[in-house]
Amino acid sequence: MSAAARSAQEALEAARDALLAMQHEAGYWKGELETNVTMDAEDLLLRQFLGVRTEEETAGAARWIRANQRADGTWANFYGGPPELSTTVEAYLALRLAGDRPEEPHMAKAAAYVLASGGVEATRVFTRIWLALFGLWSWEELPVLPPEIVFLPPWFPLNIYDFACWARQTVVALAVVSHYRPVRPIEVSIDELRTGQVRRPRGDLRTWAGRLTLLDRLLHRYERRPLRFLRRVALGRAERWIVAHQENDGSWGGIQPPWVYSLMALSLRGYDLGHPVMRGGLEGLERFTISDERGRRLEACQSPVWDTVLAIIALADAGLKPDDPALDSAARWVLGEEVTRPGDWSVARPDLAPGGWAFEFENDWYPDIDDTAEVILALSRTEAAGHPAIDRGRDWVLGMQCRDGGWGAFDVDNTQTLCREHPFCDFGELIDPPSADVTAHIVEMLASTGRRTCALDRGVAWLLGDQEPDGSWFGRWGANHVYGTAAALVALLAAGIDRAEPAIVRGVGWLVAHQNEDGGWGEDLRSYEDRSWIGRGVSTASQTGWALQGLVAAGERDAAARGVAWLVETQRADGTWDEPWFTGTGFPGSFYINYHLYRMVFPISALGRYLAAEEGRG
Repeated sequence: MSAAARSAQEALEAARDALLAMQHEAGYWKGELETNVTMDAEDLLLRQFLGVRTEEETAGAARWIRANQRADGTWANFYGGPPELSTTVEAYLALRLAGDRPEEPHMAKAAAYVLASGGVEATRVFTRIWLALFGLWSWEELPVLPPEIVFLPPWFPLNIYDFACWARQTVVALAVVSHYRPVRPIEVSIDELRTGQVRRPRGDLRTWAGRLTLLDRLLHRYERRPLRFLRRVALGRAERWIVAHQENDGSWGGIQPPWVYSLMALSLRGYDLGHPVMRGGLEGLERFTISDERGRRLEACQSPVWDTVLAIIALADAGLKPDDPALDSAARWVLGEEVTRPGDWSVARPDLAPGGWAFEFENDWYPDIDDTAEVILALSRTEAAGHPAIDRGRDWVLGMQCRDGGWGAFDVDNTQTLCREHPFCDFGELIDPPSADVTAHIVEMLASTGRRTCALDRGVAWLLGDQEPDGSWFGRWGANHVYGTAAALVALLAAGIDRAEPAIVRGVGWLVAHQNEDGGWGEDLRSYEDRSWIGRGVSTASQTGWALQGLVAAGERDAAARGVAWLVETQRADGTWDEPWFTGTGFPGSFYINYHLYRMVFPISALGRYLAAEEGRG
């Protein structure tokens, strides 16, 4: 074994041991899921709205928000990113609630940025909803979302099932809030953030955006005198839908946005804080809260299933045997998380038997196709390889294939782009179309079964057709083309595509061409909005791990060796890697994630596969 291989082996063993030490006694792994300070600002605002905000909670959240303010007074949506107006306004409002005065230097800097960027008038709709809740914005100047939307059948445009699952739950809850238009004044003003120039939307009636803007004007008129019986029935149906969709941990979908709006909606419907639904929701939020010396912060979501199966795969790649106690314990925990009842996905697939896994501890309404693929790949590396849950999960995934041959993350053919034009919805992705990274994981999983199926062939064809002109693939759930390209290469090669095929050669060439001088890979999240950033960014452990997986699968040795050397050189003494950069994606262009376990699982997989390939070459 060469000196370089010995160094890589030593790095792998140190990382493996560090990851094993992170396993929970119940068998799972869970890394922190870090996002931006809007989660913490909105948590304080929710508690203010419900009348449960405490001084201790406020002080802890304010400390965290201040710690994340940059030197220019702004807040960003990801580490090292550009200033973000709505995030800055929400953070500023939360600090005002915490007692920070406008004349304090850090507040004055923030205000100067807000004014220079168009003021609160230029913020997103969701930010202005929060302002309206406390009398700081007029409900009349917000788009209307009537609760009657719950009556629209699944075949009608802009029905709730046209929206992706994460948006669907938010839309239903906000439709209730929008009806009541509550105002609960606070002794705080943000007049210093106003420019006085209210933007009036002007839509061209030749476009859907213009037509929906006109529809919104008509809905404003209807909102003044809605049909009372129809509105009463709509509110009741929306309320029942919300209550039915609460998860066992008190959340809605296991994610922050529908959670907070559902609590507000039910409060407005008369649910007091002692009601089991409300009590469960608030107690659940506490389980998503982290408090330490840096402050109090809320995880927008938790990812134990995802983290655990990635850890299983990484440790198997590192050489752990299927019967290893750590893998056995993890597999048993994962099997206990199988989702066995129908969810919202069954609206489009009523005859499909349930199966699969969600991302979170509790999210039975929305099992995740991507997670399910990785679960099956992980369980196949353990003693649970023959468990019937694997067959149920695979059959469910096959039944969730879209018409075009690809796969989305949660739903089938969730591709109604009209949702993006709704004036109410100006933040984040609202639909769940097939993506290269999810489709790649499904193709890899199906190929691992060793059985050639029509679904696999269609998935391969979808991936080949989705390759970008430059040879890369777009990454929907990870940043960005590095993630998509590596996943696609691994999948296509697993499915039997020859290394010499043009698609593989071009994909490998793209990764090699975008390797940093230091040997690693990185891609800044700005690449989702500015193509000049594609493939460019500071080297990170997780993104280097992704690229190496693709290159090792393709047999590219020189670039892979340089990437491995970068991982070895940047590893910390405790076997981990430092990664403040965000490499996970929630909504492209809007919401990003730093999965704290990514910096471990992907480098371990990459090192293990690299060493196995080198050993195989003799």
